[in-house]
Amino acid sequence: MSYAFGKHVLDPKKRELWSHGERVALEPKVFDLLLYLVQHRDRVVGKDDLLQAVWQGRIVSDSALTTRLNAARRALGDNGEKQSLIRTLPRKGVRFVAEVEEAPDDIHRTGPEPPSMLPDRPSIAVLPFANIGGDPAQEYFADGMAEEIITALSRIRWLFVIARNSSFTYKGKAIDAKQAGRELGVRYVLEGSVRKGGNGVRITAQLADAATGASLWADRFDGTLEDVFELQDRVASEVAGVIEPTMETVEMQRSAQRAPSELTPYDFYLRALQGCYSCDSQQLFRALDLLERAIECDPAFGPVLAAAAGCRQFLGCAGWIDEWEANRLKAVELARRALQADSEHPAVLTESARVLAYFTAEIDSAIALLERALTLNPSHARAWYWNGWVRLFTGQADLATEHFRTSMRLNPRHRPYLTGMVTGAKGRATAD
Repeated sequence: MSYAFGKHVLDPKKRELWSHGERVALEPKVFDLLLYLVQHRDRVVGKDDLLQAVWQGRIVSDSALTTRLNAARRALGDNGEKQSLIRTLPRKGVRFVAEVEEAPDDIHRTGPEPPSMLPDRPSIAVLPFANIGGDPAQEYFADGMAEEIITALSRIRWLFVIARNSSFTYKGKAIDAKQAGRELGVRYVLEGSVRKGGNGVRITAQLADAATGASLWADRFDGTLEDVFELQDRVASEVAGVIEPTMETVEMQRSAQRAPSELTPYDFYLRALQGCYSCDSQQLFRALDLLERAIECDPAFGPVLAAAAGCRQFLGCAGWIDEWEANRLKAVELARRALQADSEHPAVLTESARVLAYFTAEIDSAIALLERALTLNPSHARAWYWNGWVRLFTGQADLATEHFRTSMRLNPRHRPYLTGMVTGAKGRATAD
């Protein structure tokens, strides 16, 4: 059942908000918060209730909660002054006060399905892989390949991945990336094919910008069918590993085109990312300034806190900051705040781990955080990279070199990997 109130309809099944017959894009936490308030409209909902329901009990700052609450109000045309739908009761909590009717699903649709609106974060659909050659016996492999890639991409926390049931409605149909992107409401589309020859198989994949149809990345993978599942796992991991930094770069370019008045904490984060890994002190300081502006807007944005900690680690290790000890303490504080804000985000775990490894004696904790990041997302190239460095700190040169090679295979564009591999080789020679 959907919930209808005024000119709005909230559809829990499809996780959609419709207003005046049009779909409204909502950030996932905002949708969860709004849905919880509507479903518990018979009572005042306290802060602890929302933290448990929306953030699974994690500690979140009051400002982060207020930011999501205000976003829900804006989506409904409400605000903190009118409070005609969402009312705040001082020192008690929040209550949804509009009259609500439970309505059949799809009550908001009249006529043809309108084009989907883009979610407010990067989004992708993986279309069914084409079975080149038409051998029906290989159809399962082509489908399984697309499913494995969907699973691998779903581990990227900042990426919205369309579910298999939606993207596979295009199976057997001739469709271009622009049409699929428009109908599914995504910014990116991944297409692919499988071709069998004897006991060998070739898998191709291509990432396209759904708005323009332009190809952003393409590659092919060869293997044998002796171990089908191992081949699917390897290809899915490598595809996800390459796509993450590719899309990250495109998103930075998108953000750079937005007007300053439209910038969100996520835009500040995107604009800072390139400078976060620069060897230029000015770029690092500029990145840190952008991240601190994002933190002012949302003090509980885990990836931003972790990135700021990482910037301070780079600046401190390079000797580009005057108050070294104060900078070290601030970096460690930011890393701990990031872990508190989002301990299930691979990027947060990775950046926090390297800061703790460099600036504290908590090497074992840093390794545990990096291993956790790789459990959550085995295709996270940066986690493999920093795991390599931390392993070097503990004298495990062979394991470090193996981690560097994995990270370079997942993200071959990242040149600093070579530095780590050279250092690892020197470490082995010294040990011998």
